[in-house]
Amino acid sequence: MDTQGIEQVLNILRGTAAQASGKTAATAPPAGGVDFAEVLKNSIDKVSATQEEASRMAEKLAAGDTSQNLHEVMIALQTASISFQEMVQVRNKLVTAYQDMMNMQV
Repeated sequence: MDTQGIEQVLNILRGTAAQASGKTAATAPPAGGVDFAEVLKNSIDKVSATQEEASRMAEKLAAGDTSQNLHEVMIALQTASISFQEMVQVRNKLVTAYQDMMNMQV
């Protein structure tokens, strides 16, 4: 996953939370900042592509394709698993941030 994109999303959330609480945000995004939906979609697409590639490699290995190296397939599967777990953790943090913002009194 793109950690720079995640940092930008977190900065957007921090800026929004600071505006909601009436404080100024030290890490507010620039006026023409990053589109949250685009960053999120790109990250999900990258994770999906990683998982699809790992699945293809595993299927080829299981079918007896001798061009597939077991070590490369295992590394691809672990990379896909870790990137998915990372995406789930980011989602959990975003949900928590959203719930915190919804619970703020204006």
